[in-house]
Amino acid sequence: MDDKTRNLGASALKGLSHPVRLRLLELLEQHGPATATQLAARIGENTGVTSYHLRQLERHGFIEDMPERGKGKERWWRTRGFSLDGDRFRRDPETAEAAEFLLAEMVRQRGAELARWLEESRTSPRPWITAGVNSRVALRLTREELADLVRDVTQVLDACYDRVRERDEEAPDTARVIVHFDAFPVGLGEREKPD
Repeated sequence: MDDKTRNLGASALKGLSHPVRLRLLELLEQHGPATATQLAARIGENTGVTSYHLRQLERHGFIEDMPERGKGKERWWRTRGFSLDGDRFRRDPETAEAAEFLLAEMVRQRGAELARWLEESRTSPRPWITAGVNSRVALRLTREELADLVRDVTQVLDACYDRVRERDEEAPDTARVIVHFDAFPVGLGEREKPD
């Protein structure tokens, strides 16, 4: 893991498992950098509440300040990447409830993003639609092949992230792109004991 993507610890997991914080993180991911005032207007809270939750997100490493963009006391925030070992946290009684909440919220968010895209795609320019992809494939893989697939796709995503991380939000001919990548075994249940 590098500085843009890190493993989530128990304290950070609990810190993120709050509806307002999850919504703020979601908005920053969808719309890019923003101030507490801008985010407060979007979620219908006052700036004090939004600022508090942004500081908590910063404290746990989910977002970072962009000092080069702010003027005076104005602070702009952007997201930082993280990974989550949901299985480990779900099995730990201390973090199980927070992990279940966070994982369910991630699934809800993905569904909402796909539904939003389905609606937006009706009026989006065709070249942008054909540049994107919605795909699903089922493969019969070994655990090692699954781990290799995840590593390879993650490397591609990381390389792209590195190229565009500092790109200005107003750069011409760009759009904010959401990438979902899930790779998981199905049908194992209790059939196979984990190592």
